[in-house]
Amino acid sequence: MSAAVETLNLSHLPLPVHLALFQDVHNAPFLRQQLISGNSDFEYALIDASMILSRSHALSAVFRAVNDSLNGRLKSRNVHSEIVYSLGATNNIADSFRKFGITDSTKNLLVVKVSVTPDITHDSVAAHLTQSIEGLPAPFTDESLSGVSDISKIKKAYKLGALSVAAVDTTNGTHAQDRKLEQSVLGAIALRGAT
Repeated sequence: MSAAVETLNLSHLPLPVHLALFQDVHNAPFLRQQLISGNSDFEYALIDASMILSRSHALSAVFRAVNDSLNGRLKSRNVHSEIVYSLGATNNIADSFRKFGITDSTKNLLVVKVSVTPDITHDSVAAHLTQSIEGLPAPFTDESLSGVSDISKIKKAYKLGALSVAAVDTTNGTHAQDRKLEQSVLGAIALRGAT
């Protein structure tokens, strides 16, 4: 089964970004070890998808990291580690990796690869992920993410415990609190380091 890689060209960024979501991942310890050992074949942002609320949540961290990379403002070793760092609400890199990065127990994984060189293409990323990740490919959609998101862990990571998740906006049937939570998370990412 091939990986369901989505390639995006984000506005204001010249580099394509490749994203793939996997569920029921069985080889997280192997993947994490490749990152720790510095294996350049595994230079990806490997994110625990249970900590991702929505596409906008993930893409805001990608945008911030790529923008920082292009402007020489990286705080971590490369654009991929910067994506994981950018998910955090604080300036603590290790804390961001603990909360948002892959762990040995990760079951749902969001993979991000930035085309920092011309040889990184949609096809090369899809082929490598298909070969390397033992999990079920899933579409990178808000619906897929909502099925694996751990709202209580996300709220704890961003210190948003007071926000209720259960309220429903009956005027249009959408979850108003989900949008409020997403706005709070995006605000925390945007404001990190501004104080």
